[in-house]
Amino acid sequence: MAGVVVSGAQVSYISQDCEEIPEFLGRKYGRVAKRLDLSFNLLRSLEGLKTFSYLEELILDNNLLGNDLRLPRLPHLHTLTLNKNQISELESLLDHLAEVVPSLQYLSLLGNMACPNELVCKEKDEDDYQRYRYFVLHKLTNLKFLDTRKVTRREREEALASSDSASTSPEMHYTPLPSGSRDLTNHRGILGKCRYIYYGKHSEGNRFIRDDQL
Repeated sequence: MAGVVVSGAQVSYISQDCEEIPEFLGRKYGRVAKRLDLSFNLLRSLEGLKTFSYLEELILDNNLLGNDLRLPRLPHLHTLTLNKNQISELESLLDHLAEVVPSLQYLSLLGNMACPNELVCKEKDEDDYQRYRYFVLHKLTNLKFLDTRKVTRREREEALASSDSASTSPEMHYTPLPSGSRDLTNHRGILGKCRYIYYGKHSEGNRFIRDDQL
């Protein structure tokens, strides 16, 4: 079919300006595709992924996916790239991924407001990005690669230390983002406050900061 490139279990449907996943893709390739590339479209919904139950790799770069992103349960998925979308809420995304993609090992979020790097936040520094990495690993403990970097032993230890500390106070709601980041109309204000506050095992308090402490 027009626009579809198939190579074995790899299916690509790139630069087709689609706002949702065409029904024919799932009908024709859902049971055979292990790698699906939907880059450079206008996707706002992933409803059409329900039939792709055997996916191992999913490429969703350069779309319009936002904080309402919802994936079906994909038990075999180990690679997910969401670069250059419109995601600003990190914690809700990570909680969702932990539930529906339990085998995830590689995740990339570059170019989203939720990921503090030079693509979206000129005022970012390496500390901001490192705190972001700790928080992601705190939520997704099986990751081996995050964005362009392999997860190090030290990063995993830091994330585990904060996970242990957070579990002692389950009533606390932890988030790496200031509450202002939820206002998508205030871009300048968001970027100016693009700071992920993290307390690792070597820091006083040994925890993430709560919303009401920002």
